[in-house]
Amino acid sequence: MQPYELSLAAAAEEIRTRRLSPVELVDSVLARVEEVEPRVGAYVTVAAEQARQAAREAERAVADGRLRGPLHGVPMGLKDLVDVAGSATTASSRVRADHRADADSTVAARLAAAGAVLVGKTHTHEFAYGLTTPQTHNAWDHGRVAGGSSGGSAVAVAAGSATFALGTDTGGSIRVPAALNGVVGLKPTYGLVPRHGVTSLSWSLDHVGPLARTVEDAALVLSAIAGHDPRDPASLPLPHPLPPADYRPTSGTDLTGLRVGVPSTYYFERVAPEVEAAVRRAVERLGDLGATLVDVEIPMTRYIQATQWGLMVPEATAYHERTLRAVPDLYEADVRVLLEAGALMPATDYLRAQRARTLMRQAWGRLFEEVEVIAAPTVPFTAVPAGQDSVTWPDGTVESVSDAYVRLSSPANITGVPSLSLPVGRDSAGLPIGMQLLGRPLGEATILRVGHAYERSEPPRPLAAPVQPLASSAV
Repeated sequence: MQPYELSLAAAAEEIRTRRLSPVELVDSVLARVEEVEPRVGAYVTVAAEQARQAAREAERAVADGRLRGPLHGVPMGLKDLVDVAGSATTASSRVRADHRADADSTVAARLAAAGAVLVGKTHTHEFAYGLTTPQTHNAWDHGRVAGGSSGGSAVAVAAGSATFALGTDTGGSIRVPAALNGVVGLKPTYGLVPRHGVTSLSWSLDHVGPLARTVEDAALVLSAIAGHDPRDPASLPLPHPLPPADYRPTSGTDLTGLRVGVPSTYYFERVAPEVEAAVRRAVERLGDLGATLVDVEIPMTRYIQATQWGLMVPEATAYHERTLRAVPDLYEADVRVLLEAGALMPATDYLRAQRARTLMRQAWGRLFEEVEVIAAPTVPFTAVPAGQDSVTWPDGTVESVSDAYVRLSSPANITGVPSLSLPVGRDSAGLPIGMQLLGRPLGEATILRVGHAYERSEPPRPLAAPVQPLASSAV
């Protein structure tokens, strides 16, 4: 096994015991970047020399007995919405061509303090306003979409060109690409991870969270970035830093006494048969591990799509109001039309969406009195070919790809509950399938425990996608 294939937890142990140096790990990841980046396009920029310098400093610290924790010397990618002092935050847009960040975002500063090494900034769908990340190609099939908007971060982790990465999630933008590329993605509770210094799409729906190889890895990253920051108005008043043990899942697989909700409505409707079968098998495995499976009915399903769009579209337009007027032609057409549409939405529609969100949160609160966790598909089908705009279901319903990908993930954004996506198999084409575990507000420890138990009960899966040679790429 090459160092770039190591999970974060495994790399941390190798560094702690001095069997692997941060320099060796970072060099391995940078070599992997050079190998796969022409095929996958995960990165906007790669800071190779800065990464090597940081790795040398991390190595000296280890030698001096100044190990900062499990992220010390571990290479990461940051979605190009996350400010790093002195670096561009382009949001994968021409609008930001001349941008340079004056200071670190809260999450970048916390990761640097934990000793993580920045490899580079990863691609996003322009300003995170989309579900495909067209600049980036799926790690398992280069002719298919990466998912979005954190597609670059997911592909970098899946391809072995980052040990972990950060993404943002407004309607599924961490979990969708995680599912499509076979990695773990965690959208935390709203307000648990500060967003100061992170470019916004929709401030009442935006979350920052990790993409990683394993559930344990995601837990380790979360422990480094969670905690109150008064510069984010939505930040929860929790102490920082959180002890790593708070979010590191236990090593056991016994889920006895835990109630896992299995949706009888919404989440298994209009879902590809192979996706449904894989997720139901995974749910059965949770039952085998001792969990009590409880049929649950998802509340207010007819309002989910309208509420998501009713909140996101006007908030995004408000954020971009000045630049949309000044340089509209610098936006890509798909993003510009959404921003322009938001300017036409009456304020009463936005207020209705906020009222619907309040009612939905209350209803989900009652639902979580019945169960601790809900298990469901992350997305209704696997990665579609690049350029495919819609899917036709057996009943004749035509649905856009973006609407389909966001349909199952957006409830967690509207309600603010935590949601973890993890791989649970692959379809007949070899494409990854994801299951999401939704929990109570601030229930990260529980969903991480369940996800970790599932992972430990399954055979080990490849930690890096076998990226195709350039000659055979479909792109």
